[in-house]
Amino acid sequence: MGMSIPYAATGRTAQKTRTYNALVAAAGDLVAQGQTPTVENAAAKASISRTTAYRYFPNRRELLVAAYPSIAAVSLLPDDAPTDPAERLEIVVDEYLRITTENEAALRAALVLSVDKPESQHELLLRRGRVLGWLEDALAPLQGRLTKKQIGRLARAIRAAAGIEAMTWLCDVGGLDRAEAVTLMKWSAHALLRAAIADAEAP
Repeated sequence: MGMSIPYAATGRTAQKTRTYNALVAAAGDLVAQGQTPTVENAAAKASISRTTAYRYFPNRRELLVAAYPSIAAVSLLPDDAPTDPAERLEIVVDEYLRITTENEAALRAALVLSVDKPESQHELLLRRGRVLGWLEDALAPLQGRLTKKQIGRLARAIRAAAGIEAMTWLCDVGGLDRAEAVTLMKWSAHALLRAAIADAEAP
């Protein structure tokens, strides 16, 4: 059986591309407002019929992955990732903070909503805790030098020091611009890595 061809790739592709992009943009706008959009929500916002929208996105997950590809990412490392933990952490934190900066408005909205309504946090698209998995993946070569518990603690410490929460404080309260905040968060991540290794190797 051959692979099915996506609806948007068959016939009248220019018009279908516009419709596809409109649905993705609508989903992105809804996320920026602190919502986790459904296909119906995105269709309504883009003034596209539900029936048409479902031809492009049969379910909410496909729509959300199109709007935010990082949702589906298990790892932020390339296939030829280095084995040195510091180099791996550099790659992951760089990409993670790029995602954070590009989606700052949506992440801020999700942060505010999760603070105001903590019970709804599990429903929020951008508050799902996937970053810990990315960081633990970066730190995986430390196994043997650090225990699983120590690696998990380090990943949580780095996450606390680098992300939308830290960026919000550094920019809004600390007075840094975005570039300065990113530089400081990267420095913090590597400082925590060095401290964790030193603690584990101390007599």
